[in-house]
Amino acid sequence: MSDGTWTRREVLGAAGAALVAPAVGAATERRAPTKAIRIVATASDFEREPLVRPFGFKGGYMREIWQTAVQLESDSGHRRVGLGTQSVLWSDAAVFASHAEAGGNALMYALTERALALSREAGPFRTPLELQDAILDAAHDYGKAVTGRPTLRRTFTLNALVSVDNAAWLLYAAENGLRDFDAMVPEEFRPALASRHRLVAAIPLMAYAVPVAEIREAAAQGFFFMKIKIGQPGTQAEMLEKDKARLSEIHAALASVETPHTRDGKLPYYFDANGRYESKDTLRRLLDHARAIGAFDRIAVVEEPFPEELEVEVGDLGVRVAADESAHTDADAARRIDLGYGAIALKPIAKTLSMTLRIARLAHQRGVACFCADLTVNPILVDWNKVVAARLAPLPGLSLGLVETNGHQNYRNWEAMRRHHPCFGASWTVPADGVFRLDDDFYARSGGIFLPSEHYEAMFRRP
Repeated sequence: MSDGTWTRREVLGAAGAALVAPAVGAATERRAPTKAIRIVATASDFEREPLVRPFGFKGGYMREIWQTAVQLESDSGHRRVGLGTQSVLWSDAAVFASHAEAGGNALMYALTERALALSREAGPFRTPLELQDAILDAAHDYGKAVTGRPTLRRTFTLNALVSVDNAAWLLYAAENGLRDFDAMVPEEFRPALASRHRLVAAIPLMAYAVPVAEIREAAAQGFFFMKIKIGQPGTQAEMLEKDKARLSEIHAALASVETPHTRDGKLPYYFDANGRYESKDTLRRLLDHARAIGAFDRIAVVEEPFPEELEVEVGDLGVRVAADESAHTDADAARRIDLGYGAIALKPIAKTLSMTLRIARLAHQRGVACFCADLTVNPILVDWNKVVAARLAPLPGLSLGLVETNGHQNYRNWEAMRRHHPCFGASWTVPADGVFRLDDDFYARSGGIFLPSEHYEAMFRRP
């Protein structure tokens, strides 16, 4: 292992990639017949992208983010490249805390490699959902083994499978002659994706270290639905006092700012605790503070306030509580909805498009709002998120879609990364006045997700 630059061989060796995985499972859902697809060859690679500054949430800090790319080849000769962005801290903070940052990333990358092997062993599939059914449990068991954590969160495994799943969807589209996102989505999931927004709010992320002056400047630039990290480091008492002070500073800076995108013209507040609040009482005390300073009515969403093992009724808190990482699967999402959660943060770029479709369908059937949250992903994955966000019903009180995107705030090389997008230069790839304006070109090209990226394709170019 080198002191700074890891090769692919070193990563897989360090992660114990030779562990034997359990047998592949069976598909569970019946769908309309499509072409049977068999994976015969796979490849993978990754890039390490440095951040502008340490990125703090869940009581920890990231300094770089690994971008993974995989290639799947079918027995008919089609090849497609899928991308993923790793976030060990978000997906399983215990894994992040127990390893060096690069070590945790190496473990997740090893899991991606194992998922590729499982894909080759899985036999033919007709949709990527069938492929996911076939490999997810086996991949998760491998993840438990390679991390040494029997309680590994399933979101860690799903995060590792994003690039594989994306490549499978693109391969599925190629095999069946599907040329746009709407045609690619199986019919049973389309009612949940029936909107066609022309405006989608771009949600920036304000982590612990972002100065209030930068939050005020973002509002001056037109951003109006900002995600604020709460649940700061320290004991529960220390965390609460820090969060109360942070809320007071933010409200003082934003209380007088107006926006044309909400019914009352006021900026909504979107707080994300990433499971740091260990009791309902502690959260109530933060909400009481919000009432005392006149900020309570601004709170549009409080996302993932509690550790997922704390299953408490949240419908009596007076605010919309959203599930994020605790809604690993549609079954988990159903449990959160039963507990009074009024929104689901969808993450096709973190939990796979396949699982996202299932969660979105469930939420639609239960009348629960959805929006798309970020994982500080690369520009191409922003549009994988955006093609979903553009089709979701708006959050109550709004008339436009929502998609979080914070890569421009956090990646040191963001402008260079933007040039890897096959539609670089298209107006809909960048927000203006706090919103993405989605024109006919965006919908015609499905955000560019079907088009090859020269940068990532070159990783797999054969000599």
